[in-house]
Order: sequence, then structure tokens, then C-alpha cells
Amino acid sequence: MKLNAFSLLLGASLLLSARQANAKINFVEYDLPNGLHVILHQDNTTPIVAVSVMYHVGSKNEDPQRTGFAHFFEHLLFEGSDNIKRGEYMKLVQAAGGQLNANTTQDRTFYYESLPSNQLELAMWMESERMLHARIDTVGVETQRKVVKEEKKQRYDNTPYGQLLNVVYENAYTVHPYRWSPIGKEQYIDQATLTEFMNFYKTYYIPNNAVLVIGGDIDIAKTKELVAKYYGDIPKGAPVNRTVPQEPAQTKEKRVNFYDNIQLPAVVIAYHTPKLGSEDYYALQLVSQLLSQGKSSRFQKAIVDNEQKALAVGAFSLNNEDPSLSIMYGIAGNGIKPEDLEKSMLTQIEKVKTDLISDEEYTKLKNQAESDFIGQNQKVLGVVTNLATYYTFQNNANLINTELEKYNKITKEDLKRVANKYFTKENSVTVYYLPKSQDNK
Repeated sequence: MKLNAFSLLLGASLLLSARQANAKINFVEYDLPNGLHVILHQDNTTPIVAVSVMYHVGSKNEDPQRTGFAHFFEHLLFEGSDNIKRGEYMKLVQAAGGQLNANTTQDRTFYYESLPSNQLELAMWMESERMLHARIDTVGVETQRKVVKEEKKQRYDNTPYGQLLNVVYENAYTVHPYRWSPIGKEQYIDQATLTEFMNFYKTYYIPNNAVLVIGGDIDIAKTKELVAKYYGDIPKGAPVNRTVPQEPAQTKEKRVNFYDNIQLPAVVIAYHTPKLGSEDYYALQLVSQLLSQGKSSRFQKAIVDNEQKALAVGAFSLNNEDPSLSIMYGIAGNGIKPEDLEKSMLTQIEKVKTDLISDEEYTKLKNQAESDFIGQNQKVLGVVTNLATYYTFQNNANLINTELEKYNKITKEDLKRVANKYFTKENSVTVYYLPKSQDNK
């Protein structure tokens, strides 16, 4: 019954008015003496709170001979603590009528709970336990070794096109740690010792490498008291070394054939692009929307509907802290050669480089950007996630109120300019993801 009631509350939170959705998102932020950055957002619209901790550690912080550590810790830190029994994390939150989860990227690890607001203190205590008293022992490590390897089999090894992004990363990067994906290599997790796991925990899961964001039906003053109670005594860790090898500019086209257990070929064209938040980043996001967002997008209309060369097409720019990739992909229709699909994709990319988009398309892009921006902040958890992300990567949580202005400043000429600057043959990695039956060695 508690879960059902909470689901109703979540549904109610979606019914914000347009006026509320466009309203400024207010928050307060401050640092504890131990370096933990705290952001509090009060929204008493519905009796829900979201508590989150974002640690500034992802797969790019790993030793190349120990890849997969950050993702492994996403799982391991649910094993319990000195004061939370093994396997109790889920039970405690669900019994309180809430939900919880975590996820890992190349740049950060994010833990969160959404609960009825009268359970705020429970979530804050649980996250403080994760930060200070996590249970890292042989039993937990061996349990999660099995879990992570099974996840890799299901999501990557035994899923059609499951290795696609891995192949792109491995070939797009030569020295930067983006060259491996967060799932990592299972043999490294098997080889790692308990001491190595403990050292990783003590290095990265510390208050001065994290931001605590609490949003929803809270009282700011009372919540500050709880923050001091549960997080104020956690010792500060050593400064985190963020130095990683920087990827040199690519000057020559790369082409790769990869064979897997699939029926239809796929084509991926990836271009090196600047990091999240840079000036050209926003224009590139709009180019990706132009090519693939919605049924009227250029890829969909031309390649799927008119030419019938693909079953699915898409384009997206990765939101990475360091210089990243814009990725275009297509899954070929039955009997379509990858060369023909690639040609059609390049034709649409070339049109963006040579011609200004129409007024109608330009208006649609701006409307899509505004709708997406507002939509992300219509739920408390969305606000909390965005506040954590803006602070972690750009040291500016107020971008939650101002980032849309960066999209609104983009002109038609900007779209053409960035397409010509980044979508070049010399800056590209093209992957033909092919059926094993076509592998002639």
C-alpha cells in the first residue's frame, strides 16, 4: 500500500502547471568544513523528497588495468554498512514507501532516494552511512563480482548491438580513459584484491569529492540541522587527483569492421566534439536534434520513410566532462548494404554543412530545446539530478535557471558552422557493425 500511495504522489508531481514549470528554481548551497558541497531546494507542492549524492568519480578515474571499478562500486555500496545489515538498503526504503537507485557514467556516480517527506531523515542517514561506514568485505565483493559479470552478459555480451558503443569508444580514443566504457573488463574485477577496493573507496567516496542535493517538501533550516548531524563529522579525504591523459586531435579518418551475433548491419559515424558546457556544445546538441529528434527529423524522414534504407536511425552528442563525441547511427533495412546506409547518412550531414536550415526547422528546434529543458525539471528528482550535475561538472548549479539562454542564443549560422568544424572525414570514426556470417577473416 505504501508503494502504491507513493506512486500516486509521483503522479501528482507531474501535474505541475505551465506557470510552475517556467518558474525560477530556488536553492541554497554551502560547504561543510569537510568539503562536502550541499544544495537544498524547497518545493512543498507535493509531500515528496529526493535525497542524492553525486560522487565525482566515473570510469575515467580508473587504472587501465582495473577498469570497471566505478560501476562495481555502484553495486558494492548497496551491500550495507556498519549500521545497516547486508541487503537492507532496498528493504528500508521500500518499507518507508520510497524508491532508490544509482547509476554510473564515465565521469560520475549518482545515488538517490525518493520518499514521502516524513522519511527525509531516513534517506539522509542512509547516504551518510554509505559515505562513512560502507561495508566492503569479502562476502560483498564476491557477491557483486557475480552480479556485475551477469549484468555484462545480459546487457552487453548477449544483447544485439550490445558492444556497439564499446567498439566506438575503443577506436575513437587512443590515450584518454574514455577509451573504455563504465562496465569495464570482468577479468580486472576478478583480479582485484580487497585492499584495492578499499583504497578506491577511501580515495573517491569522500565528502570533498561529492555534492549532497536534497529537494522537495523540506524546511531549509531544519534540513541544515540534519545535514550537520549526519555529515558534519565525516572526515575530509585527501585531495583527488583529476589529471587524465588528454586525447590528441585526430587527423585521419578511422574505419572499423566489427562482427557480432546480429542479423542486420549497423553503421555508426562518430565525430570528436568539445566538452559539456563549452560554446559549441550547445549548437552541436541542436544539430543532433535536427537530425534525429522526432518523426519529422531529417534522418527519419529521408533515410527511414523516403529511402527505406534503415529500420532505425539516430544522432546524439555525449554529455561528457572532457571532450567527447557526436554519434550518428543507423540499423540497415533488410537487404541494404552498410555502404548505402552510410552514404545516405553522410548526405544528410552534408546538407547541414552546406545549407542554412529553414525558419520552420529553426523554430521547432528552439521549441524542442525549451520543452526538454522544462520537462527535466518538472519532477523533484529531475531538479535534484540537474543541480548535482551542473555543480559537479561546471561548478554552477544556477545553470538550472540559465542554461536555456545558451540554446536561445544559437543562430542558424552557428549550426552550419559547427557542422563544418567538427563533422569532417579526418575527425571521424566509422564503424560497420556486421553479422558474424559476413566475417570472412
